[in-house]
Amino acid sequence: MEVEKIVALAILIALASGGVSGDPDYHDALSKSLLFFQGQRSGKLPPDQSLTWRANSGLADGSAENVDLTGGYYDAGDNVKFGLPMAFTTTMLAWSVLEFGRWMPKELNHAREAVRWGTDYLLKASAPLPSALYVQVGDPNADHDCWERPEDMSTPRSVFKVTPSTPGTEVAAETAAALVAASLVFKHVDVGYSKKLLQTAKKAFAFADRYRGNYSDSLASVVCPFYCSYTGFQDELLWGAAWLYKATRNSSYLSFAHSLGINYNSETFSWDSKIPGAAVLLARESVVDENEAASGFREQAERFVCNVLPKSSSVSVNYTPGGLLYMLNGSNMQYVTSTTFLLSTYAKYLKTSSQTMKCGDVVVTSLRLRKLVKKQVDYILGDNPSRMSYMVGYGDEFPRRIHHRGSSIPSFRLNAEAIGCDEGFQFYYDDKPNPNELTGAVVGGPDENDKFTDDREDYSQSEPTTYINAPLVGTLSYLTASFRPRERCLSVKN
Repeated sequence: MEVEKIVALAILIALASGGVSGDPDYHDALSKSLLFFQGQRSGKLPPDQSLTWRANSGLADGSAENVDLTGGYYDAGDNVKFGLPMAFTTTMLAWSVLEFGRWMPKELNHAREAVRWGTDYLLKASAPLPSALYVQVGDPNADHDCWERPEDMSTPRSVFKVTPSTPGTEVAAETAAALVAASLVFKHVDVGYSKKLLQTAKKAFAFADRYRGNYSDSLASVVCPFYCSYTGFQDELLWGAAWLYKATRNSSYLSFAHSLGINYNSETFSWDSKIPGAAVLLARESVVDENEAASGFREQAERFVCNVLPKSSSVSVNYTPGGLLYMLNGSNMQYVTSTTFLLSTYAKYLKTSSQTMKCGDVVVTSLRLRKLVKKQVDYILGDNPSRMSYMVGYGDEFPRRIHHRGSSIPSFRLNAEAIGCDEGFQFYYDDKPNPNELTGAVVGGPDENDKFTDDREDYSQSEPTTYINAPLVGTLSYLTASFRPRERCLSVKN
């Protein structure tokens, strides 16, 4: 009988622990995914900073032009503040709160804090409008030649901006989207701040529209090859207009979105490609609110769904043998998290309106989309051929040697002596696990054959980014409500 007790107890422990042996703990993953953003903070850290291995950094940012550009987020494992991915990250954090905030009650304040850390910076960057918009702090070429903690940065903190004569429509329109989405987040909790965000968003959008041009042309030497805009600026104008329409209900913004004439298939939603996101955002007007003026966007949104849905007659993406959506070799997980966010959102719209859609002869229900989302997120959290969680700090097995300067070098709080540009590479090439856990960070992920090398030098697989995590916040909140762990009770006979 004692053996039976031990076996039953072992089963209970395995099931309760979640992860690959049972139902994933989506709430735990959600908490960790938000904690990650604390590790990416630039500027003066608040007293309640939980990742205490980080310290203040970039406190003189903007001084090159006598402006205050402190704060904001480092985009990935480097120490540069790139405006385009930072603004997209902020937009997606805000959208996560707007769509799924009611399912993250214990984490809602943390999610708002993550949004505000981004918008506080973006407001500073937008202060010179309509004459200029600051879009980057840090020389990326010099930064990428160094391996330094953010607290030790010795590379130039150069400041870059777009102006009427050197335009950057993509980054200006994305900044507008971030500010307006955040204005909705704070609409009922900080009215004054919300109004300021919306007013600044309108200025940023007007600037983007009036002075049209690719920011990767104007600032090619410092944004390429890091964050070149490969899709042009039309999609960002659509994205910004969609958010302004959602916030203001001013039909001129919906008319503007229609006037762009964007109507083609796309399966990629990312910091660079906004068409699927804008289509899903505007599709709500048709699906839920029955606004015929938005029916064209519903059609585009459903084409996107069919493009990524397995067994759809129009599926145009690949999946690994283990079932992971696979689009590109570099940082593929960003497309997994952004796609699953849109699928979660559209599933919610279908559920709310008690509707289905079709991909050819395939009937697509809200439940079918939720199951696909769950499969992708479960893969991230450890239900994959490698039995590896790709979120740092979640589960027993996760990447230990991520491509991240601050995580890989002993903490400033333990060793306050500066570690120089070249000196830091001793930690880059060291095969030991990183000394500081960047909890919640989701890395670029495995290759097309589900193979993953926990190698700091392989940045395409091992580097985390803010725009991988930001969409996942909303999706995890959705799964927390949609797939609650089953209550299990095992009786043990005496």
